[in-house]
Amino acid sequence: MSGALLSRRKAFRRMTGFGGTLAATALPKTAQASAEEHPAHPVAPPQAIAMLYDSTVCTGCKACMPACNEANGLPADTELSGGIWDMPTSLNAQTKNIIELYQDPKSDEFAFVKKQCMHCLDPACVTGCPFGSLNKNTLGAVTWNPSLCIGCRYCEVACPFEVPQFQWEDWNPKIVKCEFCYEQRLKVNLEPACTAVCPTKAVIFGKRSDLLLEAKDRIAAAPDKYFEKRVYGEHEAGGTQVLYLSSVSFQKLGLPKLGTTSLGHYGTKVTSVIYKWLSGPLLMAGVLGFFIRRNWDRHEAETAEQERKTGFPEQL
Repeated sequence: MSGALLSRRKAFRRMTGFGGTLAATALPKTAQASAEEHPAHPVAPPQAIAMLYDSTVCTGCKACMPACNEANGLPADTELSGGIWDMPTSLNAQTKNIIELYQDPKSDEFAFVKKQCMHCLDPACVTGCPFGSLNKNTLGAVTWNPSLCIGCRYCEVACPFEVPQFQWEDWNPKIVKCEFCYEQRLKVNLEPACTAVCPTKAVIFGKRSDLLLEAKDRIAAAPDKYFEKRVYGEHEAGGTQVLYLSSVSFQKLGLPKLGTTSLGHYGTKVTSVIYKWLSGPLLMAGVLGFFIRRNWDRHEAETAEQERKTGFPEQL
């Protein structure tokens, strides 16, 4: 009986200590980040890397797709082809990079588009991740740390480009997204696999500042070639590190129309309100936990004294 009593005591001690733990434990740093840390219009650091994709140069060969899979150890998505060809219909748990076709059925207008993580200057996915499993490093690549991920999928909800993908079929699921081949290639001074194999140089790799100049030079040299005569990603969502040129509307290519304010800046406003209102209940839980724990410790002391005097434990 004494053993059962002690186990109940231990259980109750843990339960009453939980409220105090909630109040004492600091919220994740990413969740506590203030709007001041996420300016509305962030500035890319001088060393920031980027990709420039020119849709007018892309032939739709899709050489970048198997190169990406090989570099990242991803299996081909052959479900639609009956196990023969890599034929993903969109970004998914096996596909970090894809070439899609826009075609107007009422005219001859068409264009290819390359889709992958946009590596925003101030990513909403990083701001929204409650435990910091997504991180933007000094070069600007947004990378994912599996040891910190709890599978909440907030990154999927936060990303306006619908990039992060969840491995539903895996017993230990991961978040799958382009990471600029950071671990596989950038760390050993190699450019990303997709840019390395592109035969027409429809997608090129370099410093963001250099690629912006290159894109604007192309527009100036052939203004009639480019529909909007601007670079998508220069200012959208506060700026991205994947840049686009196109002969058709960017929205036709599936690139969302976004303002110039950083999505991370918006995100901190949302999380600050959430955690501000959570702080009250957490503090109350901590206070209640303290008093319950103190009273229980007093009860245990009295019980121990009763056992010492009589040899029998007090009944709960």
